Amino acid sequence: MVRLLVIWLLNAAALMAVAYLMPSITVTNFVAALMAAFALGFVNTIIRPILTILTLPISILTLGFFYLLINGLLFWMVGKVLNGFEVHGFWAAVLGGLLYGLISWALAALIPIGKKSKAK
Repeated sequence: MVRLLVIWLLNAAALMAVAYLMPSITVTNFVAALMAAFALGFVNTIIRPILTILTLPISILTLGFFYLLINGLLFWMVGKVLNGFEVHGFWAAVLGGLLYGLISWALAALIPIGKKSKAK
């Protein structure tokens, strides 16, 4: 449970970093970043798998590049729904979603997974 909260905080920090790096993405404050990180996590857990299955043929034809467009579309959608988190343009959403994924992956890699038990 603590690990989940830490990852949520790190994702919010990653979102703030993306907003700092890209002028076309704005986050008003850290509370808005927390809400956006939660919404992005929810959307990526519920909606993204459904879209991935529905668009599997086009994803195969484009060798997986269509997943970047799905990621950008979902990132843009969350920006349209939430106050305090704005994404100005679809291609900014694609690049922002890619940056957000890379930064959150790098930050999550810093967290130890847990204690490993030794087999006897």
